[in-house]
Amino acid sequence: MTDNHSHDNVPAVEAEPIPDPGLPAHTWRPTDVDDKAEKRAERQVAAMFGISILCAILFLVSYFTFEIGEEWDTFMGMGASTLALGTSLGLGLLLIGIGIIHWARKLMGDVEIVEMRHPANSDEESREGAVAALQAGLEESGISRRPLVRNSMFAAVGIMGLPAIVLFRDLGPLPGDVLAHTVWTKGMRLVRDVVGTPIKASDIEIGDLINGTAEAIFPTEENGYPDLGSGAEFQAEKAKAAIIVVRMEPKEITHGEGRDNWTVDGILCYSKICTHVGCPISLYERTTHHVLCPCHQSTFDLADSAKVVFGPAARPLPQLPLAVDSEGFLIAQSDFTEPVGASFWEREKL
Repeated sequence: MTDNHSHDNVPAVEAEPIPDPGLPAHTWRPTDVDDKAEKRAERQVAAMFGISILCAILFLVSYFTFEIGEEWDTFMGMGASTLALGTSLGLGLLLIGIGIIHWARKLMGDVEIVEMRHPANSDEESREGAVAALQAGLEESGISRRPLVRNSMFAAVGIMGLPAIVLFRDLGPLPGDVLAHTVWTKGMRLVRDVVGTPIKASDIEIGDLINGTAEAIFPTEENGYPDLGSGAEFQAEKAKAAIIVVRMEPKEITHGEGRDNWTVDGILCYSKICTHVGCPISLYERTTHHVLCPCHQSTFDLADSAKVVFGPAARPLPQLPLAVDSEGFLIAQSDFTEPVGASFWEREKL
């Protein structure tokens, strides 16, 4: 009969710890031991950066050569412009990335480094060691010893900024004087918004506020104004020309300097675009002559050159000088004498 308890008192044998296997023998790369392989890899990296430069130049040429939408079925439904811009920019960026990776794998220092753990806070000695390690890394990268690779990489990365400049420029017109001038000209009639009918001075009652615009927004054979089209440029011109027309007792008006003749029997005209961030305004309180912007509650006193009386707006609403023609219709004496729209940069009167 077997005794199941015969080994209870036998001491357990302790296992020997597994020895540290250490690092495997280092295998040198071909570029570490063969000067020809090293030079070949260097030329390959420089060639990638060089082709990237050509791609950036091709992007610029394509941008100014092809029209958007031209030859729409060039390849897989893409137009010539889309295909050329996307291919050249994508390939240029890709080659910079591949060139840097190839440089790191073939030419930078190939040495195993063991970094022991250390306290989170660093003393002066550790900081000096970090700087020394950084310097050693720069030395191992060969950036100082390989001017061909270094200079071609800097050139490729630098020239990639040109497509970025071109693309940002394409976002819209430069600030310049794009808001300083509108379609308003001397003698142009004021018309009602949406319908485009001229506004006769005698038809406006005290306390009225009319949303209007320039007659040029509604070109006809009779008025002779050119067609402004229907795209984004037309919408921009329409927005800049938007106005509000109000009438009050002439004795209630405080004229600004040089504006004594800008009204017609108590009728005043101002830009409809709030000078804060460009919202359209028309909330009018006839007893105080205040007009309120519904976006951020900027309030303007229309009886006092539309000065700001409350809210974040930084300047008054631009005022349009008024007169009447031989038929009694309201006309502009000139364009606005200051830029219309939001005050997101400093502006001076024209």
